[in-house]
Amino acid sequence: MVAPPSNPRPLSRLRAGELAVVERIDADESQSRRLLEIGFFPGARVEVVATMWPGDDPLAVRVGGATFALRRCEADRVTVA
Repeated sequence: MVAPPSNPRPLSRLRAGELAVVERIDADESQSRRLLEIGFFPGARVEVVATMWPGDDPLAVRVGGATFALRRCEADRVTVA
């Protein structure tokens, strides 16, 4: 069976309620380490729970059993599909 083609995009482009899987993190070492430590690693399932007002920043993102607030610039560094 052939897997459906992925649609990679930044985590920041997901809408509230959308689910995705982390493909990679493209950030500097300290930011990558922080994201990995809280559960954003390749293969992890993520869901955007809500976006805040004004400007949809930060995003409330569920990964594993926890929900975190990520600034849009952090979510831009996480590629999901």
